[in-house]
Amino acid sequence: MKEIWPEYADEVPFYAMNVDPTAVFEEIEAYKDQQGYPWPVAQAGPGMLADFKVTRQSTKIAIGSDGIITYRDSYGKGDDETWHQVFKELAAQ
Repeated sequence: MKEIWPEYADEVPFYAMNVDPTAVFEEIEAYKDQQGYPWPVAQAGPGMLADFKVTRQSTKIAIGSDGIITYRDSYGKGDDETWHQVFKELAAQ
């Protein structure tokens, strides 16, 4: 994903959401930078996990411009081809 998303960065907003309510945002930013992640990070708000039915670590959710979830998967899922396809579909909206 690290190599793929920058191709779509001007067309597809992407955020990594931290879900640990005890995490300090500056530490999240530092980890992002340390790992070389090119995307922005954000802190999940109250109820967000329940609202999106997130029950597994590293859940990936793509939401189209119409607010409809177009892709959902969990830890270790989504190869490069899958992400190219997801980002192409989102960019076309």
